[in-house]
Amino acid sequence: MLRRTGLIRTLIALLAFLFWAPVSAAANTQAPAQRTAADACGVLAPGASAAAERAIAAACAEVAAGTWYTWGGGHGAQPGPTYGQVDPTDPDSEHDPERLGFDCSGLVRHAYAEAAGSDILDGVASQQYYTHRAAARFTAAQGLAPLAPGDLLAWGTSQDLHHIAIYLGAGKMVEAKESGTRLMVSDVRLGGDYFGAVRVNTGQVTGHIHQTWGTDVWTKAEPSLSAARVYAFPYSTTIRVQCQKHAERVTSDGYTNDVWSYLPDYRAWVTNIYVKGAAWLDGVPECGTTVPATR
Repeated sequence: MLRRTGLIRTLIALLAFLFWAPVSAAANTQAPAQRTAADACGVLAPGASAAAERAIAAACAEVAAGTWYTWGGGHGAQPGPTYGQVDPTDPDSEHDPERLGFDCSGLVRHAYAEAAGSDILDGVASQQYYTHRAAARFTAAQGLAPLAPGDLLAWGTSQDLHHIAIYLGAGKMVEAKESGTRLMVSDVRLGGDYFGAVRVNTGQVTGHIHQTWGTDVWTKAEPSLSAARVYAFPYSTTIRVQCQKHAERVTSDGYTNDVWSYLPDYRAWVTNIYVKGAAWLDGVPECGTTVPATR
């Protein structure tokens, strides 16, 4: 009886081993892969500021946590993950309202809020790229050579920047890419509509800082209503003004003014009608005979 009982226990143990061994092996196979993905997210090259390193750490923590991309995620009253929305143009966003996460600009906002200790990059991709907190800007033609970890990469056109990500170095970036995926580390996509990059200044901002008013106010390639459009302020926006000059006379919203301001972060002009302050902005110098370069 004892021998039979021992034999039965041995058979049960053997069956249990055969049943659980593949499951355990699969679990052990996945765990290193997950760790490798998380470990790949970090500062991968020299040159990053302490603030940029903190921003990368914050974004990579979300990658390690398996946070979802959600359309509209991260744009609550305060930085941080929020439930998303259904994007009418993307069937994959069906479950975004059920998922706590970030879209591309929501992730950038969260990362740099953690780095700076304040909400310095609220807004969508275009507002973040054109930030008055730019310490340096880089064109698509310059590629990755001048970039440092923490720089923001943008895709689209001057009128419509639709995606933004954080550079890690070594040709890698961390991004919230699209519905149906989790936050990830990707190879930088320099082809297609890659637009350029911006380095964020998390410290004190220098220059002549002003505020616009109105909605959908277009900046122009030249100080003229007929000039090419560059970017439209969706609502009141903080801007940095380099200089101002008398140019084409404009009448709009009950005001008439012939003064235009040059905005270096946009490489564009805006009529002073839509810049809060006097018709001629106090303390802002007059543009010289050499007109600032535009795109």
